[in-house]
Amino acid sequence: MKSSFMLTVVCTSFAFVSCNNEKKSTEVSTATDSSTEVQNEIMRPDATCYFYTKGKDTVQLRVEDVPNGLTGKLVYKIYEKDSNSGSFAGKMSGDTLLADYSFMSEGLESTRQVVFLIKDGKATEGYGSMEEKDGKMIFKNMKDITFGKGIVLSKADCGNF
Repeated sequence: MKSSFMLTVVCTSFAFVSCNNEKKSTEVSTATDSSTEVQNEIMRPDATCYFYTKGKDTVQLRVEDVPNGLTGKLVYKIYEKDSNSGSFAGKMSGDTLLADYSFMSEGLESTRQVVFLIKDGKATEGYGSMEEKDGKMIFKNMKDITFGKGIVLSKADCGNF
C-alpha cells in the first residue's frame, strides 16, 4: 500500500513537472514567434493627377485605382469663393468618372456628386442640374451633363499631392 501511494505521488509529481515544462516551452516558442520580424509591404494604389491653374484659381484632382473602383482627392481654390478640399469614391464608365465627393467648406462637411470626362491626358469637369437627395447633392439627369464649359485639368506629376 505504501508503495502504491509512493508510486501515485511520483507519477503526479512527474505529470506536474511535465505540464510545467510544456507550458514553459510554449511560452518560449510564443516569445520566439512574436519576436520574429514580419515585414508587410504596403501597397499604394496607382495614382494619376490632374491640375488646373488660371490666374488665382487652382483645382487639383488625384485619382487612385483601387480594387472596387476609384478613390482620390479633390481640391478647389477658386479666387473670391470658398475653397473646399476632400476625398471621393466612384467608378469609371467608359471615359467618365462619376463619384461622391465629401468635402469641408466653411467648417461644414458636405457631399455632392462630381463627374469628369477623362480623355487624352485631360480631366474635364461636367456640369448639370443638381438636387438634394438623402443629404447629398446629386445630378438630376446624367444625360443632361455638359463638359464643354467646365474646368479642364491637365495630367501632371502627383508630387506631394
